[in-house]
Amino acid sequence: MKSSGISSARSSNQPPAGQPHNSAGTPERSSFALAGRSAHLDPRTHAVRGDLADLRLADRVFAPHYAAPMTVTLDSDVTLREAASAASATVAQLRAGDAFEVLELAGQNAWGVAPAQGLVGYILAAAIGARP
Repeated sequence: MKSSGISSARSSNQPPAGQPHNSAGTPERSSFALAGRSAHLDPRTHAVRGDLADLRLADRVFAPHYAAPMTVTLDSDVTLREAASAASATVAQLRAGDAFEVLELAGQNAWGVAPAQGLVGYILAAAIGARP
């Protein structure tokens, strides 16, 4: 079995040594401790990449950055693709009016989740309309 070598994060009530406490004796901010390896999740159905993950997955995977999904409505039909390239494999066809959970807007593409299909991929950002 191939291991990513990345640890998962879990909340810890014990502050690191030297962390300031408030007047009630509790840490001023919560901390996280690495607790084993990240769960291996299918990137076709879970919004996780090497550089970014859906905030809703923070309890299962460790990533350098997390993003909170922003739900938008698609203005036009669009192809959900495996990668940002127009030549990449088609994952699904999304329709105008469908919801899409955007996690990253970069250039002409948006990466995120098509919740009705339960699939993750890239769409053309031009297809994004207003928030529902």
